[in-house]
Amino acid sequence: MTISTSERPEDLIRAEAKALGFDLCRFTDLDAAWPAAKQLAEYVAEGRHGEMGWMAETAERRAHPQAMWGEARSAIVLGVNYGPDHDPLAILSEPTRGAISVYAQGDDYHELIKSRLKALARWLQARFGGELKVFVDTAPLLEKPLAQRAGLGWQGRHTNLVSREFGSWLFLGSILTTLELAPDSPEPMACGTCRACLDVCPTDAFPAPFQLDARRCISYLTIELKGPIPPEFRAALGNRIYGCDDCLAVCPWNKFAAIASEQKLRAREALRAPALADLARLDDAQFRALFSKSPVKRIGRDRFIRNVLYALGNSGDPALATEALRLLDDPSALVRGAAVWALSRLQPVAEFARLRVARLPLEADPDVRLEWDEAGAEMLAKP
Repeated sequence: MTISTSERPEDLIRAEAKALGFDLCRFTDLDAAWPAAKQLAEYVAEGRHGEMGWMAETAERRAHPQAMWGEARSAIVLGVNYGPDHDPLAILSEPTRGAISVYAQGDDYHELIKSRLKALARWLQARFGGELKVFVDTAPLLEKPLAQRAGLGWQGRHTNLVSREFGSWLFLGSILTTLELAPDSPEPMACGTCRACLDVCPTDAFPAPFQLDARRCISYLTIELKGPIPPEFRAALGNRIYGCDDCLAVCPWNKFAAIASEQKLRAREALRAPALADLARLDDAQFRALFSKSPVKRIGRDRFIRNVLYALGNSGDPALATEALRLLDDPSALVRGAAVWALSRLQPVAEFARLRVARLPLEADPDVRLEWDEAGAEMLAKP
C-alpha cells in the first residue's frame, strides 16, 4: 500500500516513535533475499540451538519475514537503550553475590516494549491505514538481521547487535506492515579487528567469529537449559546466576552509549548484587515476589536455585555450605543435585565423604545419586 501525504511518512513515524520512548526508529523493505535463513539452517543442523526446539520447529517461518506474513512490504525496526549505570562486570569480583544480566535487573522489557509497539501501531494505522503486525523477541522473526538491514547497527562478532549510539545495549522491537516505506541504508560492520567479545567468553561459546554455540553459552545454560548444567561448565559460571554480560560489556562501542533514561529498565536495587545466601533461602512464593515483573521469574524457582547453588560452590566461602546442606532436603531433584555439587566444592574431602555415606542411601532420584557418585570420585582423586 502506497502512502499519500505532503510530509515524509518516515519522518512522522520517527517522531511518533520518539514520543513513545523509542530511541531508534528505522525502516527496511522486505523484497530482498534473506541470507540469515541459511545461517539459521546451518545453526540448527549442527545442533547449536541445544534444547531450544522451537528454533527448529519455526525455521521455515524464520526463513524470511514474508514467510511468516506474505503481505508484508516494509518493516519498522525500533530500538530502546538499556545502557547500565554501572560496570556489569564489577560484580564478578564479589563471589558471594549473584550476577544477574543487566537486561533482567529491571522490569521485563518484553511488556514495556510491546505496549509501546502497540501504541505506535494504533497511531500508524489511524494515520496511514494498512495492515500490520508487531513483534518483540518472542515471534519467529530474526530481528537482529532485520535491524542491521534497517541500519540500527550491525551484528558483531558476538552475534549481538552493536549500535554506534548505544553500543551493545539495545532492545529491539519490530512492526511489519503492508505500507511501502522508504528504506534506510544498512549499517556496515564496524568492529575492525577487535575480538574482545570472543576472547572474554568464559566457556568458549564462539567456535568462530559471528558464530555462537548456545550449548556452551552461559545465558543459555542458566536460562534455557532445564536440567543440570554440564559439569564442564559449572566452575566457569562463577557467580553468574542468570545470563551473562561479558561479551556485551567489553564492546568498545559501549563508550558512546548513554545510560538508559527509562526508569523501568534501570536496575532494581535488590537485583544489583544480591547475596547468594539470601537467594538460596527463597521458596517459590518468595522467588515470585522478588522477581515480580522480571524476566527471571520465567525460569521458575527450582532452575534459579540450581544456578545459585553452582555459584555457592564457586564462592570459595565454606560458611555458605550451610545453605547447600539445607537444600539437600529440597523437594526438587534439580536443586538437590546442585546442592551436592556445591558441597563437594565447599567441604573438606573427609567431611563430604561422611556426608555422602549418610545421604546417598536416602536419595531415590538417579540423577542426584549420580551427582553424589561423580562428586565423590572427583574429590577422592584430588591430591
